[in-house]
Amino acid sequence: MSDPNRVYIFDTTLRDGEQSPGASMNPQEKLEIAKQLALLKVDVIEAGFPVSSKGDFEAVHTIAQEVHGPAICALARAIEKDIKVAADALEGASKKRLHTFIATSAIHMEHKLKMTPDQVLKKAGEMVEYAKSLVDEIEFSPEDAGRSEKSFLYEIIELAISKGATSINIPDTVGYTTPLEFGQLIKDIKNNVPNIDQAIISVHCHNDLGLATANSLAAIMNGARQVECTINGIGERAGNASLEEIAMILKTRHDLGLNTNINTKQLIRTSKLVSNISGIFVQANKAIVGANAFAHESGIHQDGMLKNQSTYEIMNPEDVGILATQIPLGPRSGKHALKSRLAQLGFDNLSEEMLADLYTGFSKLADQKKRVDDRDLYALASNQSLENEISVTFELVHVQVTCGSGNLPTASVILRDQRDKTNILKGAELGTGPVDAICKCIRKLTKADCTLIEFTVKSVTEGIDSLGEVFIRIRDDNSKGVYSGHAAKTDIVIASAQAYLNAINRFFERKEGLKLSPQSTEAGI
Repeated sequence: MSDPNRVYIFDTTLRDGEQSPGASMNPQEKLEIAKQLALLKVDVIEAGFPVSSKGDFEAVHTIAQEVHGPAICALARAIEKDIKVAADALEGASKKRLHTFIATSAIHMEHKLKMTPDQVLKKAGEMVEYAKSLVDEIEFSPEDAGRSEKSFLYEIIELAISKGATSINIPDTVGYTTPLEFGQLIKDIKNNVPNIDQAIISVHCHNDLGLATANSLAAIMNGARQVECTINGIGERAGNASLEEIAMILKTRHDLGLNTNINTKQLIRTSKLVSNISGIFVQANKAIVGANAFAHESGIHQDGMLKNQSTYEIMNPEDVGILATQIPLGPRSGKHALKSRLAQLGFDNLSEEMLADLYTGFSKLADQKKRVDDRDLYALASNQSLENEISVTFELVHVQVTCGSGNLPTASVILRDQRDKTNILKGAELGTGPVDAICKCIRKLTKADCTLIEFTVKSVTEGIDSLGEVFIRIRDDNSKGVYSGHAAKTDIVIASAQAYLNAINRFFERKEGLKLSPQSTEAGI
């Protein structure tokens, strides 16, 4: 490690983040996020858990071949088959990392693994050695380290390093520890593992008690030099340490003497992309990337800001991707102005075809709104990108609703079956409201065995002419899998229809092409 003050960022949005209920992503969506993570300049992308499904294997393999810059990491249990499949998935990556783990807490060894400590120790040594024979860069995690007996933890870490592990990850798997305890644990590992200087210490903290970022910071202050985190803090249960929080803490608090390689100006774009693909909203008061993170309502705060920005802002909005000055965009703005503005917002790698589609959408919105701001552009660009990536089984041709006091809400829908483009599906349904009627009609036409479990709509900007963003989740009535859909339109009825159909298309994509293997399993580090 050339710079002792460098903190490496290991992003696990595509693995642990995807384990958030309903946040399932298809391989193409994972690839899009991975490319954005490369622009963000994370050091490691944990692309998935290849043995868990055909889709996860495909995602890791594609990312390994197409994403350059960060190391690409695949997760595997300390099982020979898992490790071999993970190594195969990494084929083509310029920088490969294989991450293997086994539980070390007494409660996990007894009740989950049904193994003795000696058996766990033997298995860990054998599997790290086997992994090292396939991939040079090996990360080892003693799962549930936060509740493990320290003497056993020291022993298994020393063994893993001796067998070839180059990174040792210390997970607070259930988010149980406090910052004081977790910082001391890292300090004790440094002082009691004889060969710890041969590996980098990493940490992976969960947010069950709201302490993931605080625990990660405590670990860094006590010698850890890699943090495993996710965009927007998404992940299993209450989530993980938030990447944007870790990056901006170290950027803002220069006195800590630590740094990352993160291009923080890509944080807002990355946050919005992950939110749109996962269907998980970012709360308005979320640190760094929330809508209110740089908003000032109090008169006293506003007065102070007008006199000197640093009175109430400890970060520059520009540092996270919010631009202070804007080129006004309206109905007469040309494609060049739009392209320039999108590039300023981080969308600087758009194809001519995508730019043309975006300009069409922008022109329609500008005619309706007269002035289009950055939030609109983020929504338009993200929405266009997502619609391009979804495998379309059914295309929305027409939707119309009638409703009002004294009338029964009715929806008429026309779809085109893309598997046979001559097959036009038409129908009408009644509902308790216009959206209910639309969803009933689409479900009947597509014959999708699914149930709507979540419907959320929000305005992108202020005012009656705002774009409306709709997020929908559906549950497969048979497999219980959850799929999300997103759309942004000025007409929330049409946005609702498109979002629901996007979720339906994901349902059919997974059902017809990416069925989980019988060995499918989730991993909670």
